Amino acid sequence: MKAVFCTRYGGPEVLQIQGAHKPFPKDNEVGVKIHATSVTAADVRVRSFNVPTSFWLPARLMLGLKRPRKPILGMELSGKIESVGKNVKSFKIGDAVFAATLQTFGAYAEYICLPADGPIALKPANITHEEAAAVPIGARTAFHYLKHIGDVRQGHKVLIYGASGSVGGYAVQLAKYFGAEVTGVCSTGNLSLVRALGADKVIDYTEGNFTESFEAYDTVFITVDKCPFKACKKALNQNGVYLNVGRPIPSLQMIWMSLTTGNKVVVGKNSPETAEALWTLKSMIENGQLKPVIDRSYAIDQIVDAHRYVDKGHKKGNVVITVCQERKN
Repeated sequence: MKAVFCTRYGGPEVLQIQGAHKPFPKDNEVGVKIHATSVTAADVRVRSFNVPTSFWLPARLMLGLKRPRKPILGMELSGKIESVGKNVKSFKIGDAVFAATLQTFGAYAEYICLPADGPIALKPANITHEEAAAVPIGARTAFHYLKHIGDVRQGHKVLIYGASGSVGGYAVQLAKYFGAEVTGVCSTGNLSLVRALGADKVIDYTEGNFTESFEAYDTVFITVDKCPFKACKKALNQNGVYLNVGRPIPSLQMIWMSLTTGNKVVVGKNSPETAEALWTLKSMIENGQLKPVIDRSYAIDQIVDAHRYVDKGHKKGNVVITVCQERKN
């Protein structure tokens, strides 16, 4: 089979298409023919090894000293089940599925084997494989942070910084679904998009004094770690929640706030590797309550160009990769 290998840490050019052995499912696994995947922030972070200096050694030990220990990147996918292990009862050959592969990687390939009891679910019937491939990481992350950690609900006021990105775009929609009043922060060119996703208010961070527009919020959700913490802290209500998915560890200021105030601080916490949220998101998408935002689509042979585009840091929503075209009956 064809796969994209990350040959070393570095720029997009380190990604090379090579041949690989087609995997076959174990007794509790399903074999998936991948139709689409994406370029997530996690893919870019692993490929470039862009991590804080203090996290350099632990990250190298975890990911690989000289090159990624798992060279085939790809953290989410959509495709069809081609084979099943003998103990699998929950899926059958021909099922269209979408899945997260944040722990195992491997979605930059034509085929993959996944545990049937892992973060995999039937694909929403009303969207394409390309759209479905953009859901499992960004939407699941936003859902976990807002629902299970932030407990966002009716009447809450939520600030979302980075509201036009993958996690941020889903966060705007989900916070509205949960009944919150949403303020989205993004660049000038993305203001209309964030409004269209449901934000009640939008703030342009390219304006030098943008934090002066902050009000008082029950939840501040940072999806891109570029918003001054001092301003976020000031904008939190008593017993408010500060969520930051964009950094791996909290700063000393964040730790101090959590110890000396009634505010909750959660930084860099991954969502559980289960299928529960995917089934919930599938239902929401099919009911028209959530939609993926696709910025650009690339063929698998254009993977370097796709990563080069995401490296610029200006993508709207998601960048997806078509691995193989679905045949029309």
